[in-house]
Amino acid sequence: MSRCAFCVGDGALTIGWRLVPTRPPQQIGGMTHTLPDSFALDPASRRLRLDPRDAGFFQDPYPAYAALHRAGAPVFWEELGCLAIAEHRLISALLRDRRFGRILPDETGRPESPAVSENGRNFFALELNSLMELEPPTHTRLRSLVSKGFVSRRIDPLEASIAALADALIDGFAGEPAVDLVARFATPLAVAVIARLVGLGATAHADMLAWSHSMVAMYQFGRTASVEAAAEKAAANFRDFMHSAVAERRRHPGDDLISSLIAAETEEGRLSEDEMVATLILLMNAGHEATVHQIGNGVKAVLESGLDGPALFSARADSVRTVEEILRFDTPLHLFRRIALADVELSGGVQVRRGEAVALLLGAGNRDPRRFAHPDRFDPARRDGGHVSFGAGIHFCLGAPLARLELVVALERLFRSLPRMRLAAPPRTNDSWHFRGLERLEVAPF
Repeated sequence: MSRCAFCVGDGALTIGWRLVPTRPPQQIGGMTHTLPDSFALDPASRRLRLDPRDAGFFQDPYPAYAALHRAGAPVFWEELGCLAIAEHRLISALLRDRRFGRILPDETGRPESPAVSENGRNFFALELNSLMELEPPTHTRLRSLVSKGFVSRRIDPLEASIAALADALIDGFAGEPAVDLVARFATPLAVAVIARLVGLGATAHADMLAWSHSMVAMYQFGRTASVEAAAEKAAANFRDFMHSAVAERRRHPGDDLISSLIAAETEEGRLSEDEMVATLILLMNAGHEATVHQIGNGVKAVLESGLDGPALFSARADSVRTVEEILRFDTPLHLFRRIALADVELSGGVQVRRGEAVALLLGAGNRDPRRFAHPDRFDPARRDGGHVSFGAGIHFCLGAPLARLELVVALERLFRSLPRMRLAAPPRTNDSWHFRGLERLEVAPF
């Protein structure tokens, strides 16, 4: 199915491979950065071999991105089976180019030929109604309804509750010599905030978190049958839970997103319950996973930079600038796939045929030296903004205002409350390159 995360090529080679010329290992933020062992790029054919499960890559993908920037034009990434684009200018253009979409749509904006196996029936049934996997006119209809839940009148009042939650979590590990900020701060904060906005209570947070992790694992490279089985079970459980939550809100409406979507559903049938449930699950998954990762990546970036963390968050304007640099410097989402809806010729004469995918490497675009001065330097004072971390075009992240508010408030409370915070152990990144986040972020808070 075109919306699956990866299509693996057969890897057949008829040419000799050699590494693209590289610079010596670089010292960035006190760490040595080198190319991963599996990286091989043939400049003549512009074909890349790079294993996304190579620990040298997913722990630090930026040397590989730098090599792609030096290579210039798009390359064909064998393991992904499609063109990979690292240039900021081209990524930004293709995110907005209506000749590309998330799927090959029929006249309604749904997939042309959804062939779903029985083993993935529940998971892909949700995908078929997911806002992220649709095109106009269905996408337009759903997004216009959901976007009402993310207007400023709903988001701005959350600041006080985010601050209170952050303070309570920080108080919860007061006096401890070391703490994992991913488990003890980023995760409970992000889950509680999006659950509150959607209209879900706190009792099912642990279940929702486990279901989300299982479903998101479907998009990793080289997924196994056990990963697929876990995602299928999680999708069924999450679907049933959300149907129950919708039924409860039908009986007892509130000032939340579920109630808002129920009201929209009753207006001339503009939203079916299956669409509603799929949309709510997408928002829960995306609304906490990315925020957890960005909080962890952001704290890591600040602590490794050697900059004065509390000073970076001393005033709201400083906090906003620092968060924008955090989003650019080490974004969670590194891959966004687009499908050509027609034959397209890219700059440099590169041809993309209808139905072929392109891999937009958002993390690479945010480190493009043609767009950002000293791109590997964490610099909250920079003036050359314009990261692509939230995408662009009709699939621009709906939750961007909420994500920005959460990051600003959570990091302000964290660095102001813990001015002597420092790393207590080297951070380790999850084996999930496309959705980059930390397994643990162990800090000494005091």
